[in-house]
Amino acid sequence: MELYTTKSDVLVNPRSEYRVTRRYHGKVKAVVFDWAGTVIDCGVFSPAGAFMELFKEEGVEVTSEEARGPMGMHKRAHICKMLEMERVRGAWLEKKGAPPTDGDINRMYAKFVPKNIAALQNHSKLIDGTVECVAELRRMGIKVGSCTGYPSAIVEKLKPLAAAQGYVPDVYVAADEVPQARPMPYMVWLNAIRLDVNPIEAVVKVDDTVDGIKEGITAGSWTIGVARTGNYVAATEEQLATMPRQDLEWRLNRAYDLLHDAGSHYVVDSVKDVPAVVRDINRRLTLGERP
Repeated sequence: MELYTTKSDVLVNPRSEYRVTRRYHGKVKAVVFDWAGTVIDCGVFSPAGAFMELFKEEGVEVTSEEARGPMGMHKRAHICKMLEMERVRGAWLEKKGAPPTDGDINRMYAKFVPKNIAALQNHSKLIDGTVECVAELRRMGIKVGSCTGYPSAIVEKLKPLAAAQGYVPDVYVAADEVPQARPMPYMVWLNAIRLDVNPIEAVVKVDDTVDGIKEGITAGSWTIGVARTGNYVAATEEQLATMPRQDLEWRLNRAYDLLHDAGSHYVVDSVKDVPAVVRDINRRLTLGERP
């Protein structure tokens, strides 16, 4: 008996005119949080300052916006992206007389890591609402993962600083633990593996950067962009409280637009808003919706 035939160069089972599609109707099982700008270091000053200092030592001064542009990526890739910026590359050529080499990038990355570690001492305060958010998620039966553009050496320094303030995720994944970091999906997938969570539709990725959102989308998870406390508003909680309204609104609207345009399913002000969004995702999952 012939079980399969070819039709228009497609293999067809003639006994199955209808296809069964499996849909997940359960609840969110895990939320994977980014670090800087999402749960710690409001405004993302630790890496931004380290990049600015790093390039200044090379004789190439960069702006805060240039230092923040590729934020979310593996930090070596971040250096590469900055060196590809037209103005930065021009300044480098003027100073050095030759394009940057892999040796230059490796040397700069080696210098960057201790600079960022040193910066953590002044920029490791948990963002307001983080501990309460995680506690609420755990009351909902949700596991808590984490990932970052930081390498393991920086994550190991972050762990005790965050734990002392009450934030201890169930899983830590660093950018150098996967074949490719953001915007590729591997850190989200590694979180799901270590948390023993499936399907991927039951995972939510929370991040304040475009590449972090793209990471979650590529992984197949739900995504929540964090605008107010993140990289694109670039302000401490104290600065947010005193910033002129017009300036804050401009920065916040820009951050919302960038994260929406990246494809984020939701964009919120801060981590405080995450539990409410997760409840809405649960509602949508019950209806059979997918990310």
